[in-house]
Amino acid sequence: MKMNGLSRAAVVALAACCAPIFAQSSKVAIIDIQGAIARTQEGQSLIKGLEERYKPTQQNIEAGNKEIADLRANLNRGQNTMSDTARRDLARQIEQKERDATRNVEDARAEFNADQQKVFNEVGGKLMAVIDKYAKDNSYAIVLDISSPQSPVLYAVNEVNITAAIIEAYDAGGATAAAAPAAAAKPAQ
Repeated sequence: MKMNGLSRAAVVALAACCAPIFAQSSKVAIIDIQGAIARTQEGQSLIKGLEERYKPTQQNIEAGNKEIADLRANLNRGQNTMSDTARRDLARQIEQKERDATRNVEDARAEFNADQQKVFNEVGGKLMAVIDKYAKDNSYAIVLDISSPQSPVLYAVNEVNITAAIIEAYDAGGATAAAAPAAAAKPAQ
């Protein structure tokens, strides 16, 4: 199809007119979501609470490890003086305590990870509302999460990293301000 002079002028005018809109809407930002969650005031408070909650568990695990080390030291010291039965009994006792300790560590780790995930989900949900508002207010077309090692971002200049700005907005009350319209938008059930 052949364009006449008027059509070409219209296309050029349209391109010139819309170029800033396209350029503006193609802004890209990156964010370290996990780092942002952990560095918000709420995230830090919840993580500190988790650490305090699991401190007794950690102390119990350390006490169990010390007990196992003491039993091993007794076994090593008594190698030449203990009867065969006493050595076997002590070795069995050490093995049982090691199995129990391993199980306790695995259980505590799984429980801690589940509770930590709840914290990240709770704060992360609110943070997403802040990110959404920030991206819209600042005309970002896309915001990429770089906290995962599998992130497709191989390189980005620091100027496009909005992590600090999001943390600041969240801590300044942006989480509650952004969550209110989202809650109002949900239909009543």
